[in-house]
Amino acid sequence: LLAAFDADSARLTLAELSRRTGLYKSTVLRLLGALEHGGFVRRLPDGQYAIGPQPLRLAAVYQRSFQVAHVIEPLLEQLSAASGETASFYVRHGLQRVALFRVEPARSVRASVQIGKGYAIGQGASGKVLTAFGLQGAPDAPELPEAEAIRARLWAVSWGERDPETASAAAPVFGVGGALQGALAISGPRQRLEQGDAMASACRQVLEAARNATAALGGNAAAFAASMAELGVSGGAKQA
Repeated sequence: LLAAFDADSARLTLAELSRRTGLYKSTVLRLLGALEHGGFVRRLPDGQYAIGPQPLRLAAVYQRSFQVAHVIEPLLEQLSAASGETASFYVRHGLQRVALFRVEPARSVRASVQIGKGYAIGQGASGKVLTAFGLQGAPDAPELPEAEAIRARLWAVSWGERDPETASAAAPVFGVGGALQGALAISGPRQRLEQGDAMASACRQVLEAARNATAALGGNAAAFAASMAELGVSGGAKQA
C-alpha cells in the first residue's frame, strides 16, 4: 500500500489507492487505519492520504544499517564541491540500484537523484558498476558487454541512458575482504559533461573518492593504483 505513493503521486484518494493496489476499498480503508495509527500515513483535511513521518525515520535507520555513512557522506560533500555536480552513493537491491546518499550542487541546473528510489540496474554508470561487480555470473543479471572492461579499469560512464539529458561516471567502493559496498557516482547535465575534458575529470574525481572510501572501510585501496595512474590521478593515500 505504501508503495502506491511516489514523487508524482504524493496524495492519493481511497479510490486511487484501491485501483493502484488492486485491493477492495474496504480492505484498503482497514489497512489505512492501521497505517495511520502507526504514523505511516496521514489523512488530509480533503480526505486524501499521504505518507506520514514514520517512513522517514525508518529510511534513516535503513541508511545507517549499511554503516558507511560516516565515510560516504563527507566524501560526497567533497565530490560535489570539487565537480560542481550531483554526487551520489548507490547500493544494489535485487535488480535495482537505490541512491542511499546524495549531495547536490548549489547551481540551479543539475542532475536530479531521488534518495530511496529504485532505478533499473542495467542503466547509468552506477548501475553498470553494480552489475559488473555485484551480479557477476548471476543468471538474471542484465546483459552488460563492457562488464569485463569495467572490472579491469574500476570505473564506468553513461551518456543519456536513464535520462537523455544526463551523463554520469561511477566507481565501486569495497570493504573488508573485497566485499562490494556500493558505487560512488557523479552525474550532471549531459551538455556540461560533454564539454572539453569534463567527463575525464569526473572519472578521475570519482575514482579517487572511491579509492579513499575503500581505504577507510578496510578494503584494498591499492587495487585502484593502476586505473588512477592511467587517468593521471595521484596515488598518494588520503584520509577519508
